[in-house]
Amino acid sequence: MLLGTLCSALSTGLGACLIWLFKDLNHKGKDSLLAFSAGVMLSAVVYGLLPEAKAHGSVLVLILGVFIGVVTLHAMERTLPHMDLVHNNQMDIKTILVVGALVLHNIPEGLSVGVSYADKTESIGGAVAFAIGLQNLPEGLLCALFLSRSMAKWKTVIISTLTGFVELIAAYIGYGVAYWIEGLIPLGLSFAGGAMLYLVFVELIPESHGDGNARISTYPFVGGILLMMILLQTWN
Repeated sequence: MLLGTLCSALSTGLGACLIWLFKDLNHKGKDSLLAFSAGVMLSAVVYGLLPEAKAHGSVLVLILGVFIGVVTLHAMERTLPHMDLVHNNQMDIKTILVVGALVLHNIPEGLSVGVSYADKTESIGGAVAFAIGLQNLPEGLLCALFLSRSMAKWKTVIISTLTGFVELIAAYIGYGVAYWIEGLIPLGLSFAGGAMLYLVFVELIPESHGDGNARISTYPFVGGILLMMILLQTWN
């Protein structure tokens, strides 16, 4: 678990390092990255977390967990602004708040990794960790691009990396709770799935359409779904 969780968390910082290669990425490219992340995350939920939750519990538990996950993320996001790493040009207090929103988004991702490892099925734990790490790469790059408007690139990499450590902490909390209370595994998996679905449909997809790139963003979105489907199938 340690290696998979650590790699998943550090991938945000790794993605931020790409800022030296993609420092002039246009809105179309940024929207495509967001759409790809959304596709990967959606596929990880639909073909990874939720089927595993169903295998360990009933449909009722699955539905309840997803609902609680969505409501929880909605309630938490009321304290932070809509995450806009692409179209926000204000660099005042909103910079801090947007980074806070990114930290918030890493919590359900970390929980999903931790709970996935807790069900003692190494394949699903590793697959979910890989999926989260994969979608963290473009997320880290976008965070670094946003922060680079007001600070040095090396500082953006450090901050982006630190946001990933929240995911690491959340993963171990999720793992500890689900491991010692085995009956919580299906609820935990479905809760994490619901929270991630909220992020996909409320944050990532709308943001990927922010500059009228809805049609273009469809292709990386579908590509992310298909890639994750193939990887999950191969992993299992």
